[in-house]
Amino acid sequence: MRMLLPRRLSFTSALLVLLVSPHFTRAQQPPQREDKPDAPLPKEAVAKYQGVIDAQAPYHPITGKQRVTWTLRQTFGPESLFVGALKSGLATSRNSPEEYGPHWDGFGERYGIRFSGIAASSTIEAGLGSLWGEDPRYVRNATLPFAGRVRNVLLLAFTARNREGQRMPAYARYVAVPGNNFLSNTWRVHSDATNREALLRTAYGFLGQVAGNAWSEFWPDLKRKVFKK
Repeated sequence: MRMLLPRRLSFTSALLVLLVSPHFTRAQQPPQREDKPDAPLPKEAVAKYQGVIDAQAPYHPITGKQRVTWTLRQTFGPESLFVGALKSGLATSRNSPEEYGPHWDGFGERYGIRFSGIAASSTIEAGLGSLWGEDPRYVRNATLPFAGRVRNVLLLAFTARNREGQRMPAYARYVAVPGNNFLSNTWRVHSDATNREALLRTAYGFLGQVAGNAWSEFWPDLKRKVFKK
């Protein structure tokens, strides 16, 4: 792996330390049902601790611990690892960029660069958003008609919730996605380190956000149908 990658990972680690600082880890009790305070949480409410908020559940601002959990899931979650392997495998089969070569070492280079980019982007988004209470978690709303849910998927690629639970522009994401892709030009190979390529990667980053939202929105329904639960 190229020597510049550890510098990127050190930057990511520093932001993770920021996330777990006492300022952002205020204790918070999980939401409980209003009718029976001691009753167990419904599955939809518990889902928010897995990086997804249910639109019908009482909203509680994201805690520092939940920000760290969200960042780790975005980076090390099975969906992220699978997509990274798939994209790196396709790029290796096409030998793009050519400097890495069509072999396992080339696959490792491509996967490592993509992985460090996802880690940095997620950490920047979670850490920077904590300054003004931007919540990066997806808000699933299964009560909407299909067209409304699709609109929700698209809209939440560019918006997030604030401390009051109201929708706001996802400013931290606007910084994290392009900032990460332009910053990575400093250690990418020459053919992949242009402004044009960075802009393309930024566009793909937001398309990936849309795809991730769609997965969070519709996969639970498909899973119940497939497994008859």
